[in-house]
Amino acid sequence: MTLNALILAADSALRTLWAEPRASRPTPTATTPEGVLSDAERREAAALMRVNHVGEVCAQALYTGQALACTNPALRAQLAQASREETDHLAWTQQRLNELKDRPSLLNPLWYAGAFAIGYAAGKLGGDRVSLGFVVETERQVEAHLQSHMDRLPAADAASRAIVAQMKTDEIAHAHMAQQAGAVELPAPVKGLMKVAAKVMTTVAPRV
Repeated sequence: MTLNALILAADSALRTLWAEPRASRPTPTATTPEGVLSDAERREAAALMRVNHVGEVCAQALYTGQALACTNPALRAQLAQASREETDHLAWTQQRLNELKDRPSLLNPLWYAGAFAIGYAAGKLGGDRVSLGFVVETERQVEAHLQSHMDRLPAADAASRAIVAQMKTDEIAHAHMAQQAGAVELPAPVKGLMKVAAKVMTTVAPRV
């Protein structure tokens, strides 16, 4: 681990948690007109998008931790590319929260620290193939979680639906990338612990 790598990791944390994220791609647009949301629908949409924003904070942390532990330059470049696409998601969800007149989770620093620790430990203790296995399993769980949000978002909220649909497409691509790079299947107990951690996040983040 070099001083430069540590500086880059610290910079990633600061930009994710306290800077305005900038997307490299335009925000996905809906193919159907936006409807009028009631106050209850707006609150429901905002709670779901706050969870999605937390997920993108965690994705930045996970990829940063994995890249810091990675010793393969080619794989590190792939992780960096995936991280840049996740930055788009971070910016899109932040923008949508602003439009819904709501805020990100107050616990984002805690979510970031936990995901960073998991990403670094996966890469350091398990090596590149286990680290990639975490990517695959994480993206599988995120894909399922995004699909559940598609089912729960208010029918009139076409803007949020367009963002979530593109995020889901990107997450599938990230999982495929990790599989192609040599990911190993994680043991069932590890997958179970990841689901428990995700459940805690999706339960707490809509409220705090």
